[in-house]
Amino acid sequence: MAKRPTASVKMTRLEARTRVIRGAGRFVFMMFCMAIGFVVVATAVPQHREVERLEAKVRLSKEREKSVEAEVEYRQIEYRALREDPAFLEIHARDRLDYYRQGERVLKFRDSR
Repeated sequence: MAKRPTASVKMTRLEARTRVIRGAGRFVFMMFCMAIGFVVVATAVPQHREVERLEAKVRLSKEREKSVEAEVEYRQIEYRALREDPAFLEIHARDRLDYYRQGERVLKFRDSR
């Protein structure tokens, strides 16, 4: 004759099944959280690249702006000097027209640009 399982054996089996179900539930929950995390990261990567591209574009624009501002400032100083300083005007005109005084030595340097 077969023995009937006692209540303690039934309870032990029930507890074991409960532990397995809880473990499986935790595992499924962790996998779900990881999947959500991967989805969030995957959607953030293209946006991060776009932000970096736009920041590089802004840096380039600021560098261009600085060079243009420096050029404008140089031109303003040169214009003011041409209007107000007769010596600078004479030097500038003589250099442009290749005039020199008799007995004067003029040294010209080529620009390396």
